[in-house]
Amino acid sequence: MDSLVPGIKHLEFWVSNLDKALTFYQPLFFLLGWAQYANNGFRAPGSGTKIYFVENNVTKIDTVGPRHVCLRALSREIVNKAHEYLIFANAKIIRGPLESEYSGRKSYHIDFKDPDGYVIEISYTTLDTTTK
Repeated sequence: MDSLVPGIKHLEFWVSNLDKALTFYQPLFFLLGWAQYANNGFRAPGSGTKIYFVENNVTKIDTVGPRHVCLRALSREIVNKAHEYLIFANAKIIRGPLESEYSGRKSYHIDFKDPDGYVIEISYTTLDTTTK
C-alpha cells in the first residue's frame, strides 16, 4: 500500500523491447526483494515506490536528465549476487562492486547499463556513521 508521505511514487522507463526489459529486470528486482505488482511493474516493499516499463518506439537521444537511478540493497551479499547476475545477463558493468565512502558512511555498490543503456546503481550503505 502506498503511504501518504512525500517521496517518489513511481518511475516509468520507456524501453525498446518490453519482453527483453522484463527478462532482464525481473530476476534483479527479485534479488533486491521487490515484488512484481503488474505484468510490467515492480514495487519496493514498505516504500510504495514503483518502477514500471512501457515499450515505446522512440529514438534515443542524449539529453539533460538524471545520471542514474540507484536501487538500495539490504546487504553486501545482495550486491555480490546482483554482480553475478549482471555477468550472466551480459550487462555492461561500468564499475564495481566496490566500496566508497560518502558523508561518513561506507557504500558498497555496482553501476551498470541495462539493455536500453539506462545507468543503474545497486548500493548497500551501512548505517554506521563512524569512519575507520
